[in-house]
Amino acid sequence: MTAFVLVSGPFTGGWVWRDVVARLRAAGAEAYAVTLSGMEPGSTLGAADVDLDTHVEDVVRVVDGIVAAGAGEVVLVGHDYGIHPVLGAVDRRPDRCGRVVYLDAGMPADGDPATASLPEGSVAGAAGGLVPAPVGAEWERWGSTAGLSAEALERLDRLAVPQPVRTLTQPLRLTGNPFDRPTTGVLCTANGSGISMVEMLVASGPPRFRVLADPRVGFFELGTGHWPMLSTPGPLAEVLLRAAADEGTRLSVPASAGARPADAGTFPLDVPERPRERRGRVDLHLPEAEGPRPAVLFVHGGPVSPDQRPTPRDSPTLLGYGRHVAGLGAVGATLDHRLYGLADYPRAAEDVTEAVELVRADPRVDGERIALWFFSAGGLLAADWLAAPPSWLRCVALTYPVLAPPPDWRAVPARFDPVRAVGASSPPVVLTRVGLEHPAFGTTVDAFRTAADRAGATVDLVDLPRAHHGFETTEHTEETRAAVARAARAVLRYVAGPAQA
Repeated sequence: MTAFVLVSGPFTGGWVWRDVVARLRAAGAEAYAVTLSGMEPGSTLGAADVDLDTHVEDVVRVVDGIVAAGAGEVVLVGHDYGIHPVLGAVDRRPDRCGRVVYLDAGMPADGDPATASLPEGSVAGAAGGLVPAPVGAEWERWGSTAGLSAEALERLDRLAVPQPVRTLTQPLRLTGNPFDRPTTGVLCTANGSGISMVEMLVASGPPRFRVLADPRVGFFELGTGHWPMLSTPGPLAEVLLRAAADEGTRLSVPASAGARPADAGTFPLDVPERPRERRGRVDLHLPEAEGPRPAVLFVHGGPVSPDQRPTPRDSPTLLGYGRHVAGLGAVGATLDHRLYGLADYPRAAEDVTEAVELVRADPRVDGERIALWFFSAGGLLAADWLAAPPSWLRCVALTYPVLAPPPDWRAVPARFDPVRAVGASSPPVVLTRVGLEHPAFGTTVDAFRTAADRAGATVDLVDLPRAHHGFETTEHTEETRAAVARAARAVLRYVAGPAQA
């Protein structure tokens, strides 16, 4: 007999699973809704008594009790924050835990606190070591309330309790691989995530997402908000039973993600090496020209792993762009910024600002003629520069960009939204759009173009109807070569002085 261990997200306890438990038991399964320490209404435990390790031990005790009673497969379900104590328990009892179900939850790794995937400032209001429970409309900040009835929202308000802050800030410690066993992801589409988004991450996101294409990993979607145990308990129970039966959509790494052209490891254009100087996080690719020259700073996407090798500025893409603009007479600057997670946009923005100052201060650079060129999810970093452009910023280039945070990127601060930032005073934009873009990203590009047109902003469009996101390393075609050259020429026209125009 399958035994489900159900661990809920912040501010809630076992009561939130009431209707799901009833349906699972009616189907012949065992179900245990865990109320973690300090999370029961009226708890007398103080914040100092509870941290993430406490909650991990809570789940371990439940698992040990189930196994001692002779149950069959143990399926652990972690909703939102609940995936942290679930993974901690699996790490401590790897032989006693079977399948893990991520219910509208992130993918924490060793060393990650829950705050890494929470909205900015989520724990800032903690008083006495406790994060106050949301009330009413405040729940929306922690996840979509789509599908919740007025009665369900009232129940959340009435039974929610403050969350001990150390459960959210203490890093998760894992000694093994969380994906070394059958795994299921249940995605709540009204909260912004869906299988198509996961497919995008597998195809062109950081390499760590390739694990989601493992044949032991399956996916389901629920057309509801972030609280399916309250909004759709019947469909959720059905999905959990199907997950235990090893059903679910399987993903694969598309051929384009692993394929390489014959000239793998090179840039679509044949660009010779140029003199390169490394200055901290920044490399300068120098032209063969006299006098201060315009400069183009290239800003990669992400998130990327801090351990990724080669780092973005040593990748064929940024090396190629930096060398290409140097060959056109400008200084090509490439940057390794610290966008390691969705909550890191403020830190990455600081890195971009610091890099701009370094580039402008170099005597070989004309500090009044600068362009910033953003790629992929680095496009969100363009918002500050579009909203309040300095006089020396002559152009912003955007290549297969993300131009508004997708709905489930809750950890991204609101300021990083180029759709809202673009205006009449924005500098000219050179936008490279790929026709085979991930739908979640493509909609942000469409919204940006609409906002730019409405504001009267200048947008030069470079279209690649048959190209994919990240085409430089996988698609060396006449179309991609022409597009790279055209975008670079457009940028250089904006930054060139009269003598070079």
